[in-house]
Amino acid sequence: MESFLPIIQFLLSEFILEDFELTSIDRQNGIFQVHIDEKNADQQDPKRKNLLSKGFFPTITVQDFPIRGHQVFLHIKRCR
Repeated sequence: MESFLPIIQFLLSEFILEDFELTSIDRQNGIFQVHIDEKNADQQDPKRKNLLSKGFFPTITVQDFPIRGHQVFLHIKRCR
């Protein structure tokens, strides 16, 4: 995963990098599987200090634009 990290960070938009954590990247048969999890709320933010983590929603899969002819699927886990 470490070798793909700089490339994936360049390709993903800034708001995804701010609010989500890249957990894994797999490449099989020319298909990139990018797994990202939403980060927990910052406890220092006064608007979010009373929020409690309730786990995650089921993972959703979104097909993204191809990278050099390879399919790209984003697997997104969002907080409840």
